[in-house]
Amino acid sequence: MKYSIARIVAIAVLTLNQGCSSQVKSGETASQENTTVSANHNGHATEQTHYEHHSNNHNSNYVSTQAKLTAPKNIVPNQPLPLVINIQDSQGKSISKFDKFQEQLMHLIVVSDDLKFFNHLHPNYKGNGRFEINTNFPEPSKYTIFSDYKPSGKQEEVTVMKITVPGSTPVPQELAKYSNTKILADTKVNLNFSQPTLKAGEEVNLKFALQDIDNNQKIKDLQPYLGEKGHLVIIKSSSPLTVSDYIHAHARKDSPDGEVDFVTSFPEAGTYKLWMQFNRNGKVNTADFWVNVQ
Repeated sequence: MKYSIARIVAIAVLTLNQGCSSQVKSGETASQENTTVSANHNGHATEQTHYEHHSNNHNSNYVSTQAKLTAPKNIVPNQPLPLVINIQDSQGKSISKFDKFQEQLMHLIVVSDDLKFFNHLHPNYKGNGRFEINTNFPEPSKYTIFSDYKPSGKQEEVTVMKITVPGSTPVPQELAKYSNTKILADTKVNLNFSQPTLKAGEEVNLKFALQDIDNNQKIKDLQPYLGEKGHLVIIKSSSPLTVSDYIHAHARKDSPDGEVDFVTSFPEAGTYKLWMQFNRNGKVNTADFWVNVQ
């Protein structure tokens, strides 16, 4: 089924100054004002934070949260970058307890705004609402980070954070092509649909058939990934990317052997990119596809 997003509860935007070279200091936090804090040269990270409090939500399982992203100002493409994400309530108090879902406390989906780059990460929880992770961004571009977490006893929350890697954006080597086949190291993935045309608002079954490259037979050694046969992230090509462009689907438990199936729907017409992840021989594989929805 299409992943149910409770609310868009926070947007954090990181603004970078190319002329500064510094690291994040322990305990530093950025301004909570809905304005951009100008970068300076004293070692502070620069960040813009905006969050919404939905006072008309009376669901006891809902809690309004905000995410605060802290990172060094000077980012070099394809170099390790420490990120800190602090989860707080609408009053700025740290949320300390989280429930696991799909075997993790937090899922980070990182994409470049052109949807060329994709990464699925799981930050380390340090307590008192603080998550940390080291990652890298492959090239100069604007990136969107979807943070997916579940405060203890409450609904799952999705926040959107933005980060820009400065520099000249490389010219694409090739344009994205619509293809229903993806060749990986040892697996061929064929994507089929339960209906010939994808239409906005209509439920559709996405079928990913997995075949061994060597013998072209259905694979029989699929292993669980985060507790399921596979995971599917879908993002609509938009500018800017927002939480409404994000869909996280989970594999049907009755998927036949050698196949991973998902049931979802696309909310609007447009171009979407799909990343299907599965575990084979202890390695997480990612097969990506573009689809057009009418």
